[in-house]
Amino acid sequence: MSAVQRPHGLDVRTAILLTLPTMLWAGNAVIGRLIAGQFPPIALNWVRWLSALAVLLPFVLVRARQRGTWPSASWRVMVPLGLLGVGAYNALQYLALQTSTAVNATLIGASMPAWILGVGAMFFQAKVTARQWLGAAVSITGVLCVLAQGDPARLASFTLVSGDLYMLLATMSWAFYTWLLRRKRPDLPGLDFLALQIVYGVILSVPIVGVESVLSPITMHWTPTVLAALAYIAIGPSIVAYVCWDYGVARAGATVPVFFVNLTPLFATLFSAAVLGEMPHLYHGVAFMLILAGIVLAMGRLPSRQS
Repeated sequence: MSAVQRPHGLDVRTAILLTLPTMLWAGNAVIGRLIAGQFPPIALNWVRWLSALAVLLPFVLVRARQRGTWPSASWRVMVPLGLLGVGAYNALQYLALQTSTAVNATLIGASMPAWILGVGAMFFQAKVTARQWLGAAVSITGVLCVLAQGDPARLASFTLVSGDLYMLLATMSWAFYTWLLRRKRPDLPGLDFLALQIVYGVILSVPIVGVESVLSPITMHWTPTVLAALAYIAIGPSIVAYVCWDYGVARAGATVPVFFVNLTPLFATLFSAAVLGEMPHLYHGVAFMLILAGIVLAMGRLPSRQS
């Protein structure tokens, strides 16, 4: 795929390209919940990305040899991108799934556009309109609905489940990552950039994995279920989803994909019910509608097929 491709609307192929990653990301949340307690969460993230790098590296090296140049970028750019994108976000998500349901985690994650607005305004001098702030507030109300389990009275004596807090931190880390990506992304092809991020993220995560191995009561269980889970998260959400999303965004533009992201909690709900037996509640549906309404309000209108 070329670095610059003119968007040409939402056709069937593009819709598939944008839907498949949301299914894979929902599956990632369900798998993380499924093997909670069987594998330390930060180590799980580290093994996931190390395995993904092992799959990617031969392709990247062959392309580099053909070009005669190796992918490289300033460490000042790659250190924060690797830490936030590969290290922090996914490790915090797996930490969240030790105590939070996959549905809760993906619903909180679906409020990402609201956090991106706030982080942009506070730290990157982005201009945010009153309408966008209102949309962000509506989305955050949806998150509060999840945290309060649909009962406003619970907020008066509210105590965050640790997993929900970790997911909030994960969402904020991804908001920072998004802005750094927007402002400082190196001019590299998609797979080369992904591989370079993984290299930095894996190396920088080693000390944290070491600390976890000493402090965490969870030990690694190399069962067939865990091995199958590792294979899935290393290839599906880490590589296939990234490639499909990259192509989909290039075809559809930046606006339409925002709405496809919100399919993730819907798929997570279906997968959680089927795999984990965790049935959704009415407040999950209310929260989803609030989060989606906030994003629509912040964007100003629903995108047309040719946006």
